[in-house]
Amino acid sequence: MAGFTYKSYNFVDKDPIIDKIRAIVEKEGATYTYIHETSGVSTNTLSKWFDGSTKRPQAATVNAVLHCLGYELTITRTKK
Repeated sequence: MAGFTYKSYNFVDKDPIIDKIRAIVEKEGATYTYIHETSGVSTNTLSKWFDGSTKRPQAATVNAVLHCLGYELTITRTKK
């Protein structure tokens, strides 16, 4: 893509995906133990996401949690 420059993200508080995942976890009624057992993501990692210690979770970890809850992260084109 000619002229494209990657700009790093600058989340002041935290990546907004954390709040979206928190809402899904609550909606699905999933426990940290269930998520850990089905995704392999530690309960400590989940705690750090939701208590604000982690600001930018790794994409692979996000995908693992979403997948175990029956969701997927997708890429959508926003402009032409």
